Amino acid sequence: MPGLDLNNLPERIEDINFDDIYEKHHVPLETDFDTIVVVDGAPIVDEAKEGKLITVLTKLFAKGAGEIKENGIWMPMTPNEEGKKTSSGYLFIDFVSAESAHAAVKNLDGHKLSKSVTLSVNKFTDVEKYSDMNEEYVEPTIEPFVPKEHFKSFLMDPLARDQFVLYKGDDVSVFWNRKGDSPEHVYSRTNWTETYVQWSPKGSYLSTFHTQGIALWGGPSWEKIVRFVHPGVKLIDFSPNERYLVTWSNEPINLARLPESGHPYSDYDEGNQVAIWDVKTGNLLRTFPLVQTSEEQKTVRWPMFKWSASEKHFARVIPGQQLSVYEAPSMGLVGKKSIKIPGIVDFEWSPSKGDASDPKIYQKEEVLAYWTPEVGNQPARVSMIGVPSKETVATKTLFNVSECKLYWQNQGHYLAVKADRHTKTKKSTFANIEIFDVSQKGVPVETIELKDPMLAFAWEPYGYRFATITTSDPNFGATPAHGQGPVTIKTDVKFFHLDTSKKSSSGFRLMKTLEKKTCNHLFWSPKGHNIVLATLRSSSSSDLEFYDLDFEPLSGDKKDKKKPGASVQLLSTQEHYGVSDVEWDPSGRYVVTGSSMWRNSADHGFCVWDFKGQLSFKQNIENFKQLLWRPRPESLLSEEEKKKIKKNLRQYSKQFDEEDLAMGDATAAKLRAERKKALEEWYAWRKSTERALNEEREALGKQLKLADEGESEEIEEWVEEVIEETEEIVG
Repeated sequence: MPGLDLNNLPERIEDINFDDIYEKHHVPLETDFDTIVVVDGAPIVDEAKEGKLITVLTKLFAKGAGEIKENGIWMPMTPNEEGKKTSSGYLFIDFVSAESAHAAVKNLDGHKLSKSVTLSVNKFTDVEKYSDMNEEYVEPTIEPFVPKEHFKSFLMDPLARDQFVLYKGDDVSVFWNRKGDSPEHVYSRTNWTETYVQWSPKGSYLSTFHTQGIALWGGPSWEKIVRFVHPGVKLIDFSPNERYLVTWSNEPINLARLPESGHPYSDYDEGNQVAIWDVKTGNLLRTFPLVQTSEEQKTVRWPMFKWSASEKHFARVIPGQQLSVYEAPSMGLVGKKSIKIPGIVDFEWSPSKGDASDPKIYQKEEVLAYWTPEVGNQPARVSMIGVPSKETVATKTLFNVSECKLYWQNQGHYLAVKADRHTKTKKSTFANIEIFDVSQKGVPVETIELKDPMLAFAWEPYGYRFATITTSDPNFGATPAHGQGPVTIKTDVKFFHLDTSKKSSSGFRLMKTLEKKTCNHLFWSPKGHNIVLATLRSSSSSDLEFYDLDFEPLSGDKKDKKKPGASVQLLSTQEHYGVSDVEWDPSGRYVVTGSSMWRNSADHGFCVWDFKGQLSFKQNIENFKQLLWRPRPESLLSEEEKKKIKKNLRQYSKQFDEEDLAMGDATAAKLRAERKKALEEWYAWRKSTERALNEEREALGKQLKLADEGESEEIEEWVEEVIEETEEIVG
């Protein structure tokens, strides 16, 4: 120390001044210890198990956060009462970068190492900061409350109208649909999105796509609610209740291309392409790599993650290998490992939440179904498992199957499996429908054999009927000639219903067959009862057929009325040239058909039809791209309240008729007033123009002389009109 007098040393050590040493060797905590985290709650082990625990923690934190420095884990060991060294339940981890330390706190704080062990992860610098906090309580400053807009305010429309979003050219607009009239404009913005738009499942948010990510909009003023930074995002998917958002980009996350701040990514996210976000907070929950098999390098399965009805679980399949089921919001694997299922192709979650709210559901946990193809000597198989138990609920073995598709009835009471089968010689194909009755113990399976290949299958919403499209046309599957569009083939439409007339042999029976059609798509009304059969994206046919499956004929034999197919009635046959999309509105009262520039080169625009197939509104729009109805959340009314409304429907219908009449009178009065105003403006302009013209002529000394002035002739014309004519036969 400078200036130290060895002959006059301080008597006590407290009198020695070490300031120069402290200044020389001072280590700034906020910069040098940013790579270190403190882990509390670790298991207490002895020296024999010390190495094994450090190995487990090293693997966990390296995978969940980032690279750890060599010998970067230090776990203090202290002797116990018996003289053996044991851990103290905490340890220090030193990462290569501060970003990895930050990721460790974000991703692994609260991580369950076992049922009884939960880790607590904090930055080392935070420990020092919080230990120096003033213990005296200081009342925080409360910021003034700023109310937010109601994201479901559109449900308060007094006329109970539905909204839709229209995308044409560079303009995106929102409209109210109006009965038999042009839509009412709500909001517009140019260049609102760069690719397309998408509603959230319950209509709370409108999603727009941008180079740097996704933005959500809503409320009466359509202000931006939240944004998610994901460069090059191409596809998104919401969870059923809008709590989570999944985004995918074909560009892997590259931290070097991102700004130093303003994004949520860490070293752990480098190279990943899929991100899951919390919609309410905007926080990034986890990213995933894109897993593809060698046969699917050019395709992406979407949605990549499928959500359970409760949003508690989500899963994705690695084709041919395994099924990975995760928990939300922790984003960890259920049971900490994937389910190995050799050959697995696809799966679907049941729409049921797996609780006691639905007495018809026997299983009291969430269920998913998956299928595996024939592999070697093993036949194809459809299986159901419960989550989170992973116990098998049901299984069915299928032979000579080339492909399966899974269709859940939207209440989760039945699962229909469309199995494309082939003969032993593999020269011809046909389809079977395997129906699993999930509402019964043991899950019995019913098989419906079809003689022809199946093009489409669709359950009736909230019902126990379904429709199929099959074909025996020899042109089915044929490759069109070069330069020609797909060949329009003849199809048959079959309706099936659940026959419960005989409890001992209840099952699904054929209701009616419609032969020699050209339709290739089925569109049920969201309320059931009505269906649209459509021929889409065909170069030679654009048919639309509107059917009512509960039509009650006014006359006819009582026996005929009791036949299941007697209630299937064609309401209308229409045509929309170039139709590429069909979508029902949430109320089931209107259907929109569109011809998008993304699929057709000409005749762009859309039509709005009522459920009977009568044209309500039509508009041809150049560069028309998209029209999407705004979804509505499920009704808050109980079944008893709904039954009461249906019982008093005539009373409500009178009120609605009066409102429609008043609206019609108001519309007609408004139209008459506009026409009257236009005529008055025309006559006023004409008189002022004639006056100015006469003044100009007088100024020039020219007078207008009529050609027949003084030479007029009066002509009288007689017109005979027959008032009444009577014919009488005499004889």
